[in-house]
Amino acid sequence: MMKYFVKVKVKQSRQRVEKFGEGNLIVSVHSLPVDGKANAEVLELVSKYLQKPKSELKIISGIKSRTKIIEA
Repeated sequence: MMKYFVKVKVKQSRQRVEKFGEGNLIVSVHSLPVDGKANAEVLELVSKYLQKPKSELKIISGIKSRTKIIEA
């Protein structure tokens, strides 16, 4: 399993995933961090970027933070 260090930018006009360095991602999402909507959007975008199903991804740290560690 690989760990990805993710920085989340909320309330962005474009959804995107940018890679910087090995295992580091910047994810831009539309949603605000309310009721887990931004986390769900982050997992969806990262799963598409990594071409893995969402069921294989898990936020292991930073559930309420803009910086997260996602295990894939």
